Amino acid sequence: MIRLTLLSAFLVTLAAQPGSARPVLFSDKWKTLNFFSIPATKYKMNGQSVDITANKSSSVAYKSLKQNDWKSTRASWRWSTTKSVPPTNLGKKGTDDRNIALYFVFLDEKTARRIGRTASITKLLRAKNARILTYVFGGNKPRGTFQRNPYLGKRGMIIVKRPAGSGRFSEKVNLAADYRRAFGAAPDALVGVALASDSDGTKSAVMARVQRLVVE
Repeated sequence: MIRLTLLSAFLVTLAAQPGSARPVLFSDKWKTLNFFSIPATKYKMNGQSVDITANKSSSVAYKSLKQNDWKSTRASWRWSTTKSVPPTNLGKKGTDDRNIALYFVFLDEKTARRIGRTASITKLLRAKNARILTYVFGGNKPRGTFQRNPYLGKRGMIIVKRPAGSGRFSEKVNLAADYRRAFGAAPDALVGVALASDSDGTKSAVMARVQRLVVE
């Protein structure tokens, strides 16, 4: 009995350690950022998945992560589109429509603790110490392309996982390696994730889904 109790305690502790897979659920914990004079993209949160509908629209859904997620260095998810924007130039403002963009937001721990878990995505993105990796399903560049985020400059990097088009795919990314390639250093704390679908520039539509988002 004592051995079982000790084993159970060990497994619980192990599950909380960095490196263990932790799902990021799509729930009412996600907040939405809309843009003035632009119709809002719709996100239907379903727990393990989110359904995305964009119609000449744009908006961002975001979620702060718990402190036991801050040491995460890898992520995985599935995403699919049944209706796609046309290929676009992701490196130029105003021409960067995309089916799905999945953002991973990093901050040094001191700033993260000062800002707190209730910080808005705007506040996080404006923090001078923030670094953002954006994995994109869209654009006109081949898979694996790295390019600067035109809105974030040196603080943000876009990584093309799938060019524009329809289809269903599973992704696994090494956040630490991609961060090092993008910014030349080891990653800080992973404090938040965000999701966007943008079709207002091309006056087009997107129907998409993201599911089984996991960090570890």
